[in-house]
Amino acid sequence: MSLLNFIRDAGEKLFKKPEATASAAAAPSAAAAAPAPESVDVLNARAGDAIEAFVAQQNLGIQNLDVKYDGATEKATISGTAPSQEAAEKAVLCCGNVAHVATVENKLTVPQGAESAQFHDVVKGDTLSAIAKKYYGDAGKYQAIFEANRPMLSDPDRIYPGQKLRIPKLA
Repeated sequence: MSLLNFIRDAGEKLFKKPEATASAAAAPSAAAAAPAPESVDVLNARAGDAIEAFVAQQNLGIQNLDVKYDGATEKATISGTAPSQEAAEKAVLCCGNVAHVATVENKLTVPQGAESAQFHDVVKGDTLSAIAKKYYGDAGKYQAIFEANRPMLSDPDRIYPGQKLRIPKLA
């Protein structure tokens, strides 16, 4: 189990951040005219479901996938069984590269002996080539980083500040 930090305002816009709602007693006439606001628990559950659906769309092979979200702490917790360390890391990145997620608690189980990758926080001006040069000493190896972050990345020229990327170890 691990906790990974992210830039909370960067990433996919899957939901509006759940916020505490005003009491209906504060405005009784408005409460009668407007539908009752949803509870924070319902909004958190909806946000968790949206993140879970986003992870599932990536076809990473995560079994028994479950994502919970807490808007007060901006923390997502992912659990299930990943087929590999790579799939687990990609699933965590899917959760964290969502707006309003500041940390991801990784409760995924993975096969024993799998080696973890490094991570890189994209800053303004970064390119995959520049990141490859930094980690591998060769800008031409950007494709390894691109492939390590597929299917979340669909184009090697489309990364954004605040995004977190996997940097795999090269053989």
